Amino acid sequence: MSFAWARQYEPKNGFTKWVDEKLPLPRLVYNAVGAGYPVPRNLNYMWNFGVLAGFALLLQIVTGVILAMHYAANAEVAFASTEHIMRDVNWGWLMRYAHANGASFFFVVIYLHIFRGLFYSSYKAPREMIWLLGVVIFLLVMATAFMGYVLPWGQMSFWGAKVITGLFGAIPLVGESIQVWLLGGFAPDNAALNRFFSLHFLLPFVTAGVVILHIWALHIPGSSNPTGVEVKSESDTVPFHPYYTAKDGFGLGIFLLAYFAMVFFLPNFLGHADNYIEANPLATPANIVPEWYFWPFYAILRAFTFDFILPAKLWGVLAMFASILLWFFLPWLDKSPVRSGHYRPLFRKFFWFGLIPCILVLGYCGGAHLSPITIALSQIATAYYFLHFLVILPIISSVEKPEPLPYSITDAVLGSDKKPVLGENTTPAV
Repeated sequence: MSFAWARQYEPKNGFTKWVDEKLPLPRLVYNAVGAGYPVPRNLNYMWNFGVLAGFALLLQIVTGVILAMHYAANAEVAFASTEHIMRDVNWGWLMRYAHANGASFFFVVIYLHIFRGLFYSSYKAPREMIWLLGVVIFLLVMATAFMGYVLPWGQMSFWGAKVITGLFGAIPLVGESIQVWLLGGFAPDNAALNRFFSLHFLLPFVTAGVVILHIWALHIPGSSNPTGVEVKSESDTVPFHPYYTAKDGFGLGIFLLAYFAMVFFLPNFLGHADNYIEANPLATPANIVPEWYFWPFYAILRAFTFDFILPAKLWGVLAMFASILLWFFLPWLDKSPVRSGHYRPLFRKFFWFGLIPCILVLGYCGGAHLSPITIALSQIATAYYFLHFLVILPIISSVEKPEPLPYSITDAVLGSDKKPVLGENTTPAV
């Protein structure tokens, strides 16, 4: 975002002038997250989750690199090396609990970040590329998390790998070959563990690269805001630093309090007890479930129970991947000229009383034992999920009458005697 009133970086002495001329890294930081980056003055705490997600990614990389120094990616000793980290490595228990629970907290802030984007239609023009890169980041993080869950080589690790890679076997003609290629054999073993470890180590750095592109794309149109009204003048903005660095700092403090409370007092609360049993190909767990952040998608996978033209298993696989891939098309499915859900009364009702309960039901069913009730709930929630994005959302965007928007961001914050008129502004956001 380039505004004439944005503060310009000015080197203070000869050394900083020389650095700015040869490698303008301080200027880049100043313009990206400093006083040189003007942001809407009305951002609320829902805008903290992007920074928190970036911090969580950094935390996962640091703790993951330390754990990799002591982990052995060999099916014979992987479980023992994990126990070695917990019992014998200095502060190893802390690093492992920080990494395992860090993944859960990472997904918490990612999901909140996504829900904020959905409610405020942050995927609308001119911010489509920001949203598309965000979906790519989510897919990378999910792949990384799945492969990381396999590494302890406990019962859930082994059988989770067997079930998830087995999904590719549902693809006609080439499915079995793809499954064998992914695993390096006919079942999860040494080859699969080595591959998963290598990719689990590599993908966070790939994700960090896409995050940089995500931030770069954000700085072209600038941040969205709760009204969805675009910046019109200098009075609509404040410098990112110190106003939002302080606000993000407060949010980070709350995040760390909750995070360390989990790490020190409830470190195994989000894990599965069976994963403290060494992997045994001859003993199938009573209920094979992935980590909690995969539950909604796992419920979609299990919602298909009968063959119709294609095998039920293949329908489940297609639906599971489609449930995320359809997010790529949201900028074109939602045609409303208004972004913010605060000014879209019909959209707001379907979001809070339709989509959110639907996702919560899917989450519950994904982690529950299979039964006629959970299967029926999964099928109903899955049907509604796709209807919401593919049918309800396009219809709402065409027929609803939005409420009048404020004339500007400043008016939304400070109030104005000028009566808002919908036609005067067609750019809303978060």
